[in-house]
Amino acid sequence: MEYSEKVMDHFAHPRNVGELPDANAIGEVGNLKCGDIMRMYMKIEDDVIKDVSFKTFGCGAAIATSSMATEMVKGKTIHEALKLTNAAVMEALEGLPPVKVHCSVLAEEAIKAALADYYKRQGKDPVEILGCSGECECCHAHDHGAHND
Repeated sequence: MEYSEKVMDHFAHPRNVGELPDANAIGEVGNLKCGDIMRMYMKIEDDVIKDVSFKTFGCGAAIATSSMATEMVKGKTIHEALKLTNAAVMEALEGLPPVKVHCSVLAEEAIKAALADYYKRQGKDPVEILGCSGECECCHAHDHGAHND
Protein backbone atom coordinates (compact mmCIF):
# COMPACT_ATOMS: atom_id res chain seq x y z
CA MET A 1 0.00 0.00 0.00
CA GLU A 2 1.41 3.37 -1.03
CA TYR A 3 1.09 6.33 1.31
CA SER A 4 1.99 9.92 0.50
CA GLU A 5 4.79 11.69 2.35
CA LYS A 6 2.17 13.85 4.08
CA VAL A 7 0.36 10.77 5.42
CA MET A 8 3.64 9.30 6.66
CA ASP A 9 4.62 12.61 8.28
CA HIS A 10 1.29 12.93 10.14
CA PHE A 11 1.52 9.27 11.17
CA ALA A 12 5.11 9.52 12.40
CA HIS A 13 4.70 13.01 13.90
CA PRO A 14 0.99 13.47 14.67
CA ARG A 15 -0.11 16.95 15.70
CA ASN A 16 -2.45 17.79 18.59
CA VAL A 17 -2.30 14.38 20.28
CA GLY A 18 -3.74 13.76 23.74
CA GLU A 19 -6.60 14.80 25.96
CA LEU A 20 -7.56 18.44 26.33
CA PRO A 21 -8.16 18.97 30.08
CA ASP A 22 -10.40 22.02 29.63
CA ALA A 23 -12.31 20.68 26.60
CA ASN A 24 -15.95 21.75 26.35
CA ALA A 25 -16.62 19.49 23.35
CA ILE A 26 -15.73 15.80 23.12
CA GLY A 27 -16.78 13.47 20.35
CA GLU A 28 -16.01 9.82 19.83
CA VAL A 29 -16.74 7.71 16.78
CA GLY A 30 -15.71 4.26 15.72
CA ASN A 31 -15.79 1.88 12.79
CA LEU A 32 -16.78 -1.61 13.87
CA LYS A 33 -15.39 -3.24 10.74
CA CYS A 34 -11.80 -2.05 11.12
CA GLY A 35 -11.76 -1.34 14.84
CA ASP A 36 -10.63 2.28 14.51
CA ILE A 37 -11.78 4.59 17.32
CA MET A 38 -11.29 8.36 17.26
CA ARG A 39 -11.92 10.78 20.08
CA MET A 40 -11.73 14.54 19.43
CA TYR A 41 -11.42 17.16 22.14
CA MET A 42 -12.17 20.84 21.52
CA LYS A 43 -12.00 24.05 23.50
CA ILE A 44 -14.54 26.38 21.92
CA GLU A 45 -14.86 30.07 22.83
CA ASP A 46 -17.11 32.58 21.05
CA ASP A 47 -17.87 30.01 18.33
CA VAL A 48 -14.15 29.60 17.56
CA ILE A 49 -12.22 26.34 18.05
CA LYS A 50 -9.39 27.75 20.14
CA ASP A 51 -7.76 24.38 20.72
CA VAL A 52 -8.30 20.82 19.52
CA SER A 53 -6.67 17.47 20.16
CA PHE A 54 -7.33 13.81 19.52
CA LYS A 55 -6.72 10.28 20.71
CA THR A 56 -7.05 7.59 18.06
CA PHE A 57 -6.87 3.84 18.34
CA GLY A 58 -6.29 2.59 14.84
CA CYS A 59 -4.06 2.21 11.84
CA GLY A 60 -1.56 4.73 10.50
CA ALA A 61 -4.13 6.25 8.15
CA ALA A 62 -6.56 6.78 11.05
CA ILE A 63 -3.87 8.58 13.04
CA ALA A 64 -2.80 10.67 10.03
CA THR A 65 -6.37 11.72 9.17
CA SER A 66 -7.08 12.61 12.81
CA SER A 67 -3.92 14.70 12.95
CA MET A 68 -4.63 16.51 9.68
CA ALA A 69 -8.29 17.11 10.58
CA THR A 70 -7.34 18.76 13.88
CA GLU A 71 -4.85 21.00 12.04
CA MET A 72 -7.56 21.99 9.57
CA VAL A 73 -10.14 23.06 12.19
CA LYS A 74 -7.85 24.66 14.78
CA GLY A 75 -8.56 28.38 14.98
CA LYS A 76 -11.60 28.08 12.72
CA THR A 77 -15.19 28.96 13.54
CA ILE A 78 -17.70 26.19 14.21
CA HIS A 79 -19.38 27.11 10.91
CA GLU A 80 -16.07 26.67 9.03
CA ALA A 81 -15.32 23.38 10.81
CA LEU A 82 -18.72 22.00 9.84
CA LYS A 83 -17.81 22.49 6.18
CA LEU A 84 -14.73 20.26 6.47
CA THR A 85 -15.23 17.12 4.40
CA ASN A 86 -13.36 13.85 4.35
CA ALA A 87 -12.41 14.68 0.73
CA ALA A 88 -10.69 17.88 1.94
CA VAL A 89 -8.79 15.91 4.59
CA MET A 90 -7.67 13.37 1.96
CA GLU A 91 -6.64 16.14 -0.41
CA ALA A 92 -4.58 17.82 2.32
CA LEU A 93 -2.86 14.48 2.91
CA GLU A 94 -2.24 14.12 -0.84
CA GLY A 95 -4.50 11.09 -1.07
CA LEU A 96 -5.23 7.82 0.67
CA PRO A 97 -5.40 4.27 -0.69
CA PRO A 98 -9.06 3.35 -1.50
CA VAL A 99 -9.24 0.85 1.39
CA LYS A 100 -8.32 3.66 3.82
CA VAL A 101 -10.86 6.29 2.69
CA HIS A 102 -13.10 5.29 5.62
CA CYS A 103 -10.46 6.73 7.97
CA SER A 104 -11.02 10.20 6.54
CA VAL A 105 -14.78 9.75 6.90
CA LEU A 106 -14.24 8.85 10.55
CA ALA A 107 -12.14 12.01 11.09
CA GLU A 108 -14.93 14.18 9.63
CA GLU A 109 -17.50 12.43 11.84
CA ALA A 110 -15.33 12.82 14.96
CA ILE A 111 -15.30 16.59 14.42
CA LYS A 112 -19.07 16.63 13.97
CA ALA A 113 -19.52 14.43 17.05
CA ALA A 114 -17.47 16.88 19.16
CA LEU A 115 -19.51 19.81 17.85
CA ALA A 116 -22.73 17.91 18.56
CA ASP A 117 -21.49 17.39 22.13
CA TYR A 118 -20.76 21.11 22.41
CA TYR A 119 -24.34 21.97 21.46
CA LYS A 120 -25.81 19.28 23.74
CA ARG A 121 -23.87 20.78 26.68
CA GLN A 122 -25.57 24.10 25.87
CA GLY A 123 -28.98 22.45 25.86
CA LYS A 124 -29.39 22.80 22.09
CA ASP A 125 -30.49 20.11 19.66
CA PRO A 126 -27.43 19.29 17.52
CA VAL A 127 -29.55 17.69 14.79
CA GLU A 128 -31.10 21.06 13.95
CA ILE A 129 -27.75 22.87 13.96
CA LEU A 130 -25.54 20.26 12.31
CA GLY A 131 -28.17 19.21 9.82
CA CYS A 132 -27.49 15.51 10.19
CA SER A 133 -29.75 13.49 7.97
CA GLY A 134 -29.66 10.41 10.14
CA GLU A 135 -26.93 8.79 8.01
CA CYS A 136 -24.24 9.53 10.56
CA GLU A 137 -24.09 8.80 14.24
CA CYS A 138 -22.54 12.14 15.21
CA CYS A 139 -25.73 13.84 16.37
CA HIS A 140 -27.27 10.77 17.93
CA ALA A 141 -24.24 9.29 19.62
CA HIS A 142 -23.98 9.61 23.36
CA ASP A 143 -20.22 9.97 23.78
CA HIS A 144 -19.53 6.63 22.09
CA GLY A 145 -20.87 6.56 18.55
CA ALA A 146 -20.30 3.72 16.14
CA HIS A 147 -20.38 4.10 12.41
CA ASN A 148 -21.00 1.20 10.09
CA ASP A 149 -20.08 1.67 6.45
